Formats: sequence, C-alpha cells, structure tokens
Amino acid sequence: MSESQAVVSTTSGSRYINRLCKHWQHKLDVSHDEHQGRVTFDGGVCHMRAEAGALHLQLTAEDAAIRERLEEVVAVHLKRMASREELDIVWQPGVA
Repeated sequence: MSESQAVVSTTSGSRYINRLCKHWQHKLDVSHDEHQGRVTFDGGVCHMRAEAGALHLQLTAEDAAIRERLEEVVAVHLKRMASREELDIVWQPGVA
C-alpha cells in the first residue's frame, strides 16, 4: 500500500467535500456528510475531512503509481470545484 496526505488551507472544506462527492457519486462508491467524505477509486481510496480553516485529504492506494495518479485526479477536481479560491495542494507521504 502507498499513502499520502495533504492539508489544504480553506474555510470552504465542507462545501468542497459535498461538491466533489456529488460529482463522483455517479461513477464511484461515495459516502459523505457535512464534514467528511470517502471516495473509492479503482485502486485507491480518498478520505476527506473538513475542519475550521482546513481540508484534510488522505489517499491510500495499491501502489505508488496509482497513488500519484489519484493525487493528480483529486487535486485537479478540487481546484475546479474551488474556481474562486486559489488552493495550495501539496501531497506528503504517509498518514496523518
């Protein structure tokens, strides 16, 4: 297994989780509530958790190549959902 995490500074974490999960629920296994979400991709899982001032992302994948691809997928979609806010998404190895 290969894991990574990112903490994104934003006050809109709950809104982004909601938008991402609704976007992906038509194709993927998704669960979410007001403050957290889980998306199961082919080969990996992304957990999202909103706190005051931050959105925490955690990826677990079958291997490093899949993890890197999923990091890019999540980042691109998150930036698209946050079109009015410039997000700095920096993935770090390991788990919070």
